[in-house]
Amino acid sequence: MTALIVAGTDTGVGKTLFSAGLTAALGAAYWKPVQSGLEDETDSEVVARLSGVTPLPETYRLQLPASPHLSAEADGVEIDPDALTLPEVDGPLVVEGAGGLMVPLNRRTYYLDLIARWKAPVILVARTQLGTINHTTLSLMALQGAGCPVIGVAFSGEAEPLVEETIKQMSDVPHLGRLDPIAEVTPKSLAQAFEAIDMNRIRGAL
Repeated sequence: MTALIVAGTDTGVGKTLFSAGLTAALGAAYWKPVQSGLEDETDSEVVARLSGVTPLPETYRLQLPASPHLSAEADGVEIDPDALTLPEVDGPLVVEGAGGLMVPLNRRTYYLDLIARWKAPVILVARTQLGTINHTTLSLMALQGAGCPVIGVAFSGEAEPLVEETIKQMSDVPHLGRLDPIAEVTPKSLAQAFEAIDMNRIRGAL
């Protein structure tokens, strides 16, 4: 089993769409360890619909759509990082984080701490919008400082070649491609958009 961690620079940057495309492209298992917010379609449900894969069950399913530590506190529980060991599966495993790297799981532990404990390669998903140079560079510095192996950055949004090249050059990190905005997200349209992603480099990390 080889795990790939899909992390993001922030909430809503496209981690779930990327995870769904990656899961389908690899024929991988998928796991979202902590789900915050249950009123709308969950990330696992989105991935199941778009990839055709039955996700592994979340370890924590929390009602409030908020930071995991606040969602857990609202439900009267505390997230235990020791309960979030990577599950054993046959073949590759795509693991999707929650929010950004410095999102707290509890009052003592960031998501980054958990990713560092896993020691699995990380793909960072980043927007192409204004502010992404700062957010992406800080996220990469945090990953590298924690000793996390980074496969590269995958962008999401309209093309911003100068911005994307700046991040690649200054952070010395591979550019894994970019997912264009998709007007109607279906398994077919996501698979077509995912053709822009450098799967050879990703498979090389397995």
